[in-house]
Amino acid sequence: MPVSGSATDPEPEATRPAACPACDGPLARWRSVATSDPSLPGTFALRRCARCGTAVTTGPAPAFEEAHDGGSYATRRPRGSGLAAPLLRAFDRQRLRLVARHASRAPGVGASAAPGPRLLDAGAGRGRFVATAREAGWDATGFEPAARGVEAAAAAYGVTLERAGIEDAAVADGSQDAVTLWHVLEHLDEPRAAVQRLGGWLRPGGVLVIGVPNLGSLQARIGGARWFHLDVPRHRTHFTPAGLRRIAEGAGLEVVAVHQVLLEHNPFGFWQSLVNRLTGTTSYLYYLLKRTERPRARPLAVTLLALPLIPVAAAVEALAGALGRGGTMALVARRPSDATTD
Repeated sequence: MPVSGSATDPEPEATRPAACPACDGPLARWRSVATSDPSLPGTFALRRCARCGTAVTTGPAPAFEEAHDGGSYATRRPRGSGLAAPLLRAFDRQRLRLVARHASRAPGVGASAAPGPRLLDAGAGRGRFVATAREAGWDATGFEPAARGVEAAAAAYGVTLERAGIEDAAVADGSQDAVTLWHVLEHLDEPRAAVQRLGGWLRPGGVLVIGVPNLGSLQARIGGARWFHLDVPRHRTHFTPAGLRRIAEGAGLEVVAVHQVLLEHNPFGFWQSLVNRLTGTTSYLYYLLKRTERPRARPLAVTLLALPLIPVAAAVEALAGALGRGGTMALVARRPSDATTD
């Protein structure tokens, strides 16, 4: 992939984003970031909003199949996935508790007979969360644009996902009690249009839960251009809490909470960002587990030496999240009860 928007080869004026996709504020050149994924080499310029702090990856997005059906997103099982299964289930249960906490209808909350309240996972990946939600009593469905995800969902969890994106998914307006968008919005060049459409799928009183990396986090500050969650060029928009809130409110939704103490992504993201910054490596352990990196003596030794830092990183990240500086965030927004559906 050619270099896009590097410090030595600026992005042409015509291809630069004109305004912040979160709040329409002015964008200014911020920093150049080298991709960490060996399957998508290149250096990309980020421009940052002077108003809400959200940043944008400049230049055209990579082809969808190249970025999301290959490399670290390929169908191969990650190394150690069997050992990680209990941890992944814990992640899903935390997300489901978060949804149920705020939903007006959830299994055991305002619901009586089967089928249970309706939950839609937009960009459902391999269908793991849909399967977990069904086990908990939700009438859960999902859709996923990547072929590898749809195939893996059927094979691994017996979950049938619609192969579609947000723009063409077959979802009726006003049909869902809850919609989750978990680490999908940062991949989109037009996040406001996506949230507007998702909000329309909610019943009055229904909730939308959006999980994204937090550019305003402590780990983003420590990691700098090597922050684990930058993931250019796949990640197109890098949100702050203020920017994400503006998008939800602009879609006519009421923001009811922003959670930042999250097990999934946050402790590991802090540790990997710290290791990246201290050693100059590029998320070696993550890509080794994803099978896009091969075992190599020096980075493997560095990774092993850094393992004792994991408890420290987890403790610092937990404190950062409690103080509103967590590495990722989950915004919960509700469709007003007086909203009308067609």
